[in-house]
Amino acid sequence: MEAQIRLLLLVAMAVVAGCATGGLAATSSRPGSLKGLRVALTHVDAHGNYTKLQLVRRAARRSHHRMSRLVARTTGVPMMASKAAAAAGADLQVPVHAGNGEFLMDLSIGTPAVPYAAIIDTGSDLVWTQCKPCVECFNQSTPVFDPSSSSTYSALPCSSSFCADLPTSKCTTATKCGYTYTYGDSSSTQGVLAAETFTLAKEKLPGVAFGCGDTNEGEGFTQGAGLVGLGRGPLSLVSQLGLDKFSYCLTSLDDTSKSPLLLGSLAAISKTSSVQTTPLVKNPSQPSFYYVNLKGLTVGSTHITLPSSAFSVQADGTGGVIVDSGTSITYLELQGYRALKKAFAAQMKLPAADGSGIGLDMCFAAPASGVDQVEVPKLVLHFDGADLDLPAENYMVLDSGSGALCLTVMGSRGLSIIGNFQQQNIQFVYDVGGDTLSFAPVECAKL
Repeated sequence: MEAQIRLLLLVAMAVVAGCATGGLAATSSRPGSLKGLRVALTHVDAHGNYTKLQLVRRAARRSHHRMSRLVARTTGVPMMASKAAAAAGADLQVPVHAGNGEFLMDLSIGTPAVPYAAIIDTGSDLVWTQCKPCVECFNQSTPVFDPSSSSTYSALPCSSSFCADLPTSKCTTATKCGYTYTYGDSSSTQGVLAAETFTLAKEKLPGVAFGCGDTNEGEGFTQGAGLVGLGRGPLSLVSQLGLDKFSYCLTSLDDTSKSPLLLGSLAAISKTSSVQTTPLVKNPSQPSFYYVNLKGLTVGSTHITLPSSAFSVQADGTGGVIVDSGTSITYLELQGYRALKKAFAAQMKLPAADGSGIGLDMCFAAPASGVDQVEVPKLVLHFDGADLDLPAENYMVLDSGSGALCLTVMGSRGLSIIGNFQQQNIQFVYDVGGDTLSFAPVECAKL
């Protein structure tokens, strides 16, 4: 069985001269100027020489950590404070963001261009990288960006609209907008909001607002040297470039091909006959996330219908279902998860097994003859106007060591997530202009 892992996204960007000093004035400042772009995404563990089981374990562990961050963000449950948050002062409320991811993009920044690797995250907005002089920086494989060596760098003033868009900002002087962006589990970045020229797939992008972080901490960032947010907020790269659409197609775990990220006019599905489309839902309390309406589930012959409140966004901003490229495992609110577990247990016709070694909750003992003849119930997620009919390899994984066949779906409280295990070899198109999410089965390696 295959399993797609939580994915860190690496973007290819080479920065060139010509940076506007004040950042992009608005998302509409570049209408139609950015044509279709294609970027190769590399899985964070692609070069680690891991076995499939090790990859799944690593992905499951990162998924649990990310889920904790997301729940902390939506429910307000406090997490361990980072040093940056503590330094911001006891009276300053620092919001917790999703953080981390599973795919990386290669970037360069400044003039002359300095290359680095950045994590791509659909669950947050801020674009940032580590900057000299460092107060506290984690190790990175490429040189840390020195803004004093770039002719196109400019710190943004407190009067900048991007400074106002920050969830937490601090103006020590009239000319510099300070920021603190916290991701939970002691992961954070703190520094100055600035503008620089980026180049994405040979396209020059002057005046992109980004965080120039001199105080950065957290294990989740160590594979890259920063993060590129693709969320729905005004600070994300998607919003700053005025993109109406973007798309990705995630290859399976044992496929060495890179996963394509398509921006602008290239973000379209060619197999139009099989395309399913569902509305994107907005949650004012969490404007960065891509929410969808999950109406029900089907497991084999069992159709699971739940009260509308089970997966809906609540009045206090909790609940709801998001589609997330940075979480590997799918997490369902307990009411739905328990019903799903019951249906699988009744139809798998295999004894239960311990999945703690792989970090999963529901496992079955595979027969000694192997899994080729095992009948796995179909799993279908029913959204508003669309059905996501998953192949077995997108929700079942085999632990060859223990012989356990495990479901890559787990329970949660406060938020449900459609993870990237379930998204492998399915192209997703985020139409941020039309507020829809479309998807269709695609062999991503050939896209």
